[in-house]
Formats: sequence, structure tokens, C-alpha cells
Amino acid sequence: MKEVKGKVFSISRDNAPVAGCTISKELVNSDAYQVFYFSLAANTDISPEIYRQAKLVYVNDGSMSLYGPQGEIKLTKGEAAVAAPGIPVGMKSRSGAVYIEITIEEESLMNIDAGKIFSLANLVPCQDGKIINRDIIQSPKVKFVVMSFGAGTGLAEHAAPGEALIFALEGKAVIRYEGVDYPIKAGENFAFAKNGRHAVTTDGPFKMALLLTLD
Repeated sequence: MKEVKGKVFSISRDNAPVAGCTISKELVNSDAYQVFYFSLAANTDISPEIYRQAKLVYVNDGSMSLYGPQGEIKLTKGEAAVAAPGIPVGMKSRSGAVYIEITIEEESLMNIDAGKIFSLANLVPCQDGKIINRDIIQSPKVKFVVMSFGAGTGLAEHAAPGEALIFALEGKAVIRYEGVDYPIKAGENFAFAKNGRHAVTTDGPFKMALLLTLD
């Protein structure tokens, strides 16, 4: 995963749109799946194309549309949608947007229908004393999960079998990574190296999404 490990950062700030341009940044590009950041300046677009795999699009900042022969799906910050394979789909923005695109085989998507708008944060509730997980993508090579931490919960120190990227969706928490504490809040991100020791301590209710890539 082509992202700096062990620091709090912002995908939105680090990939701000450039006037008149569309920008893509490769995070992972393998035969099994691909992950890219995209930035669309105001009044720019990526023309509809047909893809073999499904695409999950999550808007990190701004607003945009997925469009094609089937119509237009408007997305704003915090919202996501899946574009089905075999159908032309393009992306455009009137005011500018930063989004993440995960391309994956359709059977790896867990209970997510193509063409429907959903909020990542709203996929799971928060309940005091409980941690709730919901898988969005599950495959041998990549996992994308949304998690909620009720007040008074957290994860003890452990290591993941692959590289990981956190999207803080709601609330605040502290990420302990290799013995150092990093406060994180909604809208920020954090990346782990494979086998990096980490723990999560919450400050009240907290929601996050986790992208885990496996060898």
C-alpha cells in the first residue's frame, strides 16, 4: 500500500483538487483488486467507461456524481455507492471532490447493492460497551469493514496480517502504534504496516472504516 505508515494524515488535504484537472493516485494495483485516490476539480469529469469488476466509490470530501446510460447517482461527503461491472460509468463534479475507488470482484461485496447510495457511518449503530463490525468487502486479498466503538470500549494491542488504512468517520479515538499514541478524529486517516503493533482507545462513541490488504 503506497501510503505513509505511522502518522495521522488527511486524504482530503493531501489530495486537494487542482483547478481544471482530474488527478489519480495509485494506492494498490494488483490483479485481484485496485485502490486509487481521485481528485476532481470543479466542473471536471471522467468519461463513462465499462469495467470488468465492480467499483466501490467513497466520497472523502466535496460532492460528485456517478453517471451513465442508467442515469445519475449524486454523492456527497461521507456517502458511497457501488458501480456494477459491464455497465458504462463516469464520474463528474460541479464543485470539486476527493474520493476513494476500490475495484473488486462483485462476489466480494457483502450485502451492498449496486446503484444505491449509503453512508459508511450509518451502516453500523453505536451501543455502549460494544464494538460492532460490518464487512463491506471480504475476499482473500482485501477486506473493507466499518466498525463502531461504544463508550468505554477499545481494542487491545495486536498486529494485523497485512497493511491497513483507517478512515475515522465519527468521534475521536487514540491509536497506539508501535508504542506511540496518536489522537485521531473524524475526517482523518492512519496507516499501519504489516505486523505493526497497534491498539485503539475511544473517547466516547467512535466509528471508523478499515481497509486491510493481504499478501
